[in-house]
Amino acid sequence: MPFVYRLEKVLKYRIKKRDEQIQEVIKARNEVDRIQSEINKNKELIITLRKSFQTAHHTMMENYDTYIKHIDEIIEKLEEEKQQAIIKLEEEREKLRELEKNVNVMEKHKEKAFEQYKEEERKAEMKRLDEVAGQKHYAKMLDKLEEELSEQERQILNEN
Repeated sequence: MPFVYRLEKVLKYRIKKRDEQIQEVIKARNEVDRIQSEINKNKELIITLRKSFQTAHHTMMENYDTYIKHIDEIIEKLEEEKQQAIIKLEEEREKLRELEKNVNVMEKHKEKAFEQYKEEERKAEMKRLDEVAGQKHYAKMLDKLEEELSEQERQILNEN
């Protein structure tokens, strides 16, 4: 009889939940990366504006300064968003660690159950082999007794 793990459905469910959580972690990581990309893009824009600022007409300098301050505010907001996204990422990773732990517990339980199954199968096989050996021994003993009886009958017949 093949091995059947009685909690296989529970294990599959936990694996499914773990895989879903991996996707959540990936989404959270992508969000952090997206925000960081926006921050970097805005910082590059500020660098470009500052370079242009030096060669700009003096009437445009106030507009450049206002725009740079606006971009700085955007960067600050993005930094706050990034911190929130990092916190969410860590929460998702913690959930993933917990789910992985649950899956590992179930997999170890399955391995132990399989080892126990193999041991029981080995014992059952040994019992079957012992029974076969006992039957063979019994059959040999019967043959031997029949031979002895046949021999004794022949001796009795020869004596008469």
